[in-house]
Amino acid sequence: MTTGHSSPSPAKSRIATTMGKAGIFSEALPFIKAYRGSTVVIKYGGSAMVDDGLRNTFADDVAMLHYVGIKPVIVHGGGPQISKAMGQRGIEPQWIDGLRITDAETIRVVQSTLAGEINPDIVRLVNAHGSVAAGINGLDGNLFAARPVDERLGFVGEVANVDPGLIKGLQGQGYVPVVAPLARGEDGHVYNLNADVAAAALAVAIGASKLVYLTDVEGLYRDLGDEDSLIDRIVVPELEALIDSGSVSAGMLPKLTSSVSAIVGGVERVHILDGRVQHAVLLEIFTPEGIGTMVTAEPVP
Repeated sequence: MTTGHSSPSPAKSRIATTMGKAGIFSEALPFIKAYRGSTVVIKYGGSAMVDDGLRNTFADDVAMLHYVGIKPVIVHGGGPQISKAMGQRGIEPQWIDGLRITDAETIRVVQSTLAGEINPDIVRLVNAHGSVAAGINGLDGNLFAARPVDERLGFVGEVANVDPGLIKGLQGQGYVPVVAPLARGEDGHVYNLNADVAAAALAVAIGASKLVYLTDVEGLYRDLGDEDSLIDRIVVPELEALIDSGSVSAGMLPKLTSSVSAIVGGVERVHILDGRVQHAVLLEIFTPEGIGTMVTAEPVP
């Protein structure tokens, strides 16, 4: 007795797979059209920065954005690498309220690690995957100017000014800027910036449509102890209330306060994504479901 269906064949399996891939591209097309020509600032850090598999898929994502006409700008951190470099030099890291005390010796390690090791490595990685990246730091072209956060912390700065000329010039020439968060102090010294804060300030200054934070969590939780309390979408007033409640972890706080600053400054959407998920950036930008937590000024239908 026959069922009326032919037996499976490798050819049919390949056709089905190919059609599935075509469907993915078709689904992405409206988002490519919507964001083509716009800038997306990506704060790159966490596992996505150290796991080889995630590093490669991140570089693929950047290349994809670049080649469909979206302009990625990468701002990277480097806290663990800095601590390791300090240890190799016999310097014991010290902290106040979660911020690294950065004296004259430490800022030299910070500068050499961020600008001399991490930044060129990211540029090499991105270029190897097809984009044309250019590595800079906040001292170049006076991109970032800073003032001290707290005299007890030494050369830890807050953003006083952003001059976007260098970034816009690189974008105009087709480059993907990769930015180390260093700054020129108003006193002439070099300052280290929190990369989350620097990314938000840069996104505002260059008129980015999106700011993306890659983290080691799925997104923002309303209740830290409840995995089912993941917030899919949140508007600025709700986020400010959550921040004021004191229920936000110290590690997440700079991202959230910077998210508010970015939206208030004109960035349309901020996304807090799990960088441990392969192709997290593409999943957020090119699919209707998205992933992680999205911050906006007003509710999005």
